Amino acid sequence: MNRNNAHLYFKFLDELASHLRVLDAAEDLVGQHFTLRGSVPCIKEPNSRHFVCWHQDATYMGITPRNFVTPWIALTHSNKHTGCMSMIPRSHVNEIQPHKDTYGDDNILTRGQEVDNVDSSQAVDLILKPGQMSLHHAMIIHGSQPNQSKDKRRIGFALKSFMLAGAKQNIGQNNWLPARGDCSQEGYSYLARPENDMDTNSTFERDRANKNFADILYHGAGGKKVTKFTLIEAYEVLVILCI
Repeated sequence: MNRNNAHLYFKFLDELASHLRVLDAAEDLVGQHFTLRGSVPCIKEPNSRHFVCWHQDATYMGITPRNFVTPWIALTHSNKHTGCMSMIPRSHVNEIQPHKDTYGDDNILTRGQEVDNVDSSQAVDLILKPGQMSLHHAMIIHGSQPNQSKDKRRIGFALKSFMLAGAKQNIGQNNWLPARGDCSQEGYSYLARPENDMDTNSTFERDRANKNFADILYHGAGGKKVTKFTLIEAYEVLVILCI
């Protein structure tokens, strides 16, 4: 079991992913017609060594065109002390940079995919309060450092990603959740929103999406990384925040 695509499994995450303010912000960037490909809770425990190395989201996603956007919703304070995201300004205007797969134990990324020779002195930190959101382009180089707090989790919910209608998946199956506007396209299989938490239908949809997601992200990889933080653990953390 892993953390991916919990919005297909739990209604409160589906409602967050389809919140009008989230969709309105995405529409300003990608237009009136777009779909959602997936989601993942981004959780760093206090005083942990977990980090995200410098990378570009579009590297292994197999999507064209590559001008899609990822909203990152802060559910706790995200700052330099707790390990917020940092971006390299204007790096999205360049091509995909060479990445190496590190499979590091403390690297949160699927393959530990990392861009070499990044000038971190140019990085801009994205400081967010709970309830605030950042949005980043698929090509921008970004990463984050460990959570140095002794008693505070850093938790975000990433929608990965909002794609323009007509975007093509060139590796796996074309599975999407319609988000706004007319997303109809030949050869696509649309995912269903959950009617109840963890019921048979939502379990089937999430499993279907996750298998496809794994096939895409590990395409051409030399191995697979074991996820230590399960969906149920992530769900328990998120529920605590909503009480």
